[in-house]
Amino acid sequence: MRKIKIPSIVLGVSLLGLMILHAGCVRSDIANLESRGKNIVCFGDSITRGKGVNPSESYPAALAKMTSVPIVNAGINGDITPEALKRVKTDVLDNDPFLVVIEFGGNDYLNKVPLEETIKNIEEMIKIIQAQGVMVAIVDISNILFMEEYRQEFQRLSHKYRTIFIPRILDDIVSDESLKSDAIHPNAKGYKIIAYRVYRGIIPYINLNTIRRGLQKKIFDSSKIFR
Repeated sequence: MRKIKIPSIVLGVSLLGLMILHAGCVRSDIANLESRGKNIVCFGDSITRGKGVNPSESYPAALAKMTSVPIVNAGINGDITPEALKRVKTDVLDNDPFLVVIEFGGNDYLNKVPLEETIKNIEEMIKIIQAQGVMVAIVDISNILFMEEYRQEFQRLSHKYRTIFIPRILDDIVSDESLKSDAIHPNAKGYKIIAYRVYRGIIPYINLNTIRRGLQKKIFDSSKIFR
C-alpha cells in the first residue's frame, strides 16, 4: 500500500488551528469561516463612524492598526436599521468583505424603533451578507444601564445564524467621562478600547480563515501533495 505523505505545512497549520480553538471560547461552527473576500467592513452608526473624533481616531481606524487586514468604515452618524438595510449592497458587499462587523441598535432605541423591527432588520442584513459567503460578527452595545433586551436578542441571532458575537463593547465607557466626547459617544481613548474589544472578538476567526484558505490552496492547488 502506498503511503500518503502529508506535507509538514499542512500538519503545521492544522495544529495551529487546534491551538486557536483550544485557546479560549472560540467557536468552530461560525458560518463562512472560509470567506474569500479581502476586507473587514465595519457596518454601523455613529459608534462605528467615530462621532466626536477625527476619522483617524474612530474604532475602525484603531482596529486597522491592530491587524494587517484592510478595514472599511461603513458607519453613518444617526443611522437606524431600516435605512441601513437599504445600503447593505453598496456599502458592504461592494467593498469585497470577508468579514462584516455589524453594530446597530443605539439610534433605533433612541428613536423608539420597535425592538422587533430592529432585530428583524439586523436578521435580514445577516442573511443577505451570509448568502454571499461572508462571515458576520454582531456587536452588542448594551450595558448594565440600558438595552439589556437588545443583548439577549443579539445573542439569539448570533446562535441562530452562527455569527461571531462581541458583547458589551461600551461597558465602563458610558459611565466614565474621561472616555467620552459627549453624553453618549466615546472619545479617542474610548474608541481604542472598543477597537481592542472588537479585535479580541474577531482575531481568532481571522486566523482560522487564514488557515483554512491556506489549507485549501495547498490541498487543491498542488498536484504534489498526495504523491
